[in-house]
Amino acid sequence: MTATITAPIDYMPGYLGTDEADRLLDHLTQTTPWQTKTITIMGRTNPMPRLICWVGDANYVFSGSTQEAQPWTPELADLRDRLAADTGARYNSVLLNLYRGGQDSIAWHSDDEPELGPTPTIASISLGSVRDFVLRRKDGKTVKQSVPLEHGSLVVMRDDSQSAWQHSVPKRARVSEPRVNLTFRWFEPR
Repeated sequence: MTATITAPIDYMPGYLGTDEADRLLDHLTQTTPWQTKTITIMGRTNPMPRLICWVGDANYVFSGSTQEAQPWTPELADLRDRLAADTGARYNSVLLNLYRGGQDSIAWHSDDEPELGPTPTIASISLGSVRDFVLRRKDGKTVKQSVPLEHGSLVVMRDDSQSAWQHSVPKRARVSEPRVNLTFRWFEPR
């Protein structure tokens, strides 16, 4: 099932079955070499309000922070290949985000770095607690949509989803359980 959304994304709740999503969440939270990184926005450097791990074929730089590539695990490589078959896109990296609770978040942004190309396809899998994925248009920022991302769900951002839209995962005071988000993408290393 795909939700009706006007932004150029597809939302597929239940992409991973509950048992598979549970196993993957447990495996990733326990075995991933999570890092606290800093981010520089408008000249200010602060710690990211979540933990991350970059897995891929090469290092990647965004917002002034170098992400050193960790090797593909069998679980992530299998998921990468499955997503490629299901979405028709290639992926050579995945950014893992661990939101430890409702105070962890990601501010408004677009994944529009030149290395991703003009119309990247990004496949995003959510595991754990339900969090809102909020989108808004860059021109005027008045058109907003919110999708509660369920455990095991998949969002595929495509076409002008990065050039014309921004997205965020806002803080939620009542959320106490962790969430892991996997964003698979293709990038051209510098």
